[in-house]
Amino acid sequence: MKFRRTRPSFIDTLESFPVDADNVSIIEETKAFREKLISLIRSATNRIYITALYLQDDESGQEILTEIYQAKQKNPSLDVKIFVDYLRAQRGLMGYPESIGNVRLYREYAEKYEHQIEILGVPVKTREVLGVLHLKGFVFDDVLLYSGASLNNIYLQQGERYRYDRYHVFADKTLCDSFVKFLQRFIVKASAVKQLTIDNLPQKKQIKPSIKQLKKQLQVGEYTFQSQALTSTEKQVKVTPLLGFGGRKNRLNRAIVEMIRLAQEQVTIYTPYFNLPNKINKVVRKILKQGKRVNIVIGDKTANDFYIPPDQEFNKIGIVPYVYETNLRAFAKRNQRYIDAGLLNLFLWKHADNSFHLKGISVDDNTYLVTGHNLNPRACRLDLENGILIQDPQHLLQAKFKSEYEKILTHTKRISHFEDVETIKDYPEAASKLMRSVKRAKLDSILNRLL
Repeated sequence: MKFRRTRPSFIDTLESFPVDADNVSIIEETKAFREKLISLIRSATNRIYITALYLQDDESGQEILTEIYQAKQKNPSLDVKIFVDYLRAQRGLMGYPESIGNVRLYREYAEKYEHQIEILGVPVKTREVLGVLHLKGFVFDDVLLYSGASLNNIYLQQGERYRYDRYHVFADKTLCDSFVKFLQRFIVKASAVKQLTIDNLPQKKQIKPSIKQLKKQLQVGEYTFQSQALTSTEKQVKVTPLLGFGGRKNRLNRAIVEMIRLAQEQVTIYTPYFNLPNKINKVVRKILKQGKRVNIVIGDKTANDFYIPPDQEFNKIGIVPYVYETNLRAFAKRNQRYIDAGLLNLFLWKHADNSFHLKGISVDDNTYLVTGHNLNPRACRLDLENGILIQDPQHLLQAKFKSEYEKILTHTKRISHFEDVETIKDYPEAASKLMRSVKRAKLDSILNRLL
């Protein structure tokens, strides 16, 4: 009799290193995230490496930048580098008057202080619509604060309103070193990457060859570390930092699909923009057919950062939340029988006029992905993404992630039927008119590839 060999899963082939479970913690409140961020800046003695889509020219952006500069003045040997998207830093907010963007703030602060920090613009692509720097992670000495949040008033809850995200803290030198080494090797040394505190930054055309070269390097880039096995006597979890860029040989994308495929009982998915790529859609459908539970937590359209309330002037960017809601309704309709059976739980998050920006995956209470990846086609193919895969065979982190999950569900309601989700006829006139035009021109499929 011949026995069929079972190939190891992609997850099983990934290198990893142990992290003490006690050194992994979860922050559940936006204000507490802001407080932790400032505390870590003030306590840093060796290095501060901050990576985010943007650091905004507003009260919170100024507060964080002031804290960082003051830390540098007190300790001139402190290694400080801030990485933001090159193009995003040089424009204003969508739907607002044109401006030079956040570089104004960076230049103003550079003139105010004796000891300088590096604020580096990373041009992943020649146009924002084709891809941006979407790496996440704030390193302070040997502590990594990981969140999908950027740095501005709403992400840091400067006033009453907030943009809800996930916030995870890893006190581990190996993980921090791997993040810093990647940035030093692939970003800091790249000729396309520019110091944003200087005047007269080069135009995109001038650095187009350098951007092309950076793109090639990033497509083969990865986090490096010394792989180590777990010891059965220690209370540790396995950690693997992952990079993802482009549609081919994308380790982060592959890990996402494999995590879902390997689920034995249930999967929980967080995404702010409901636009699941085909591969994720297919694997979710497959495990539903196998009788496994899938929980998907998403933001209500009014909790989308592009949502424009009816009492405000509508512009084209405001169509985005309605595109996502149309996707959600179609998905719920296709999978109504699983909703009825209690296997598919679609939770809509809404809390006053706050917005929702959570992303990540939990599987069987023993495997977790914390990431800035939005689980949409854009993240899978265009943006530069990262994430941290945590394997927890001893369920040491189960209580922490369960507490986070329950906190997230506080402001959600379950969709019991696809008809619970609004259609074009229910939308405000301006949004309804534009959505009809989009569908007539069959532009919704194009938008879904870019959003």
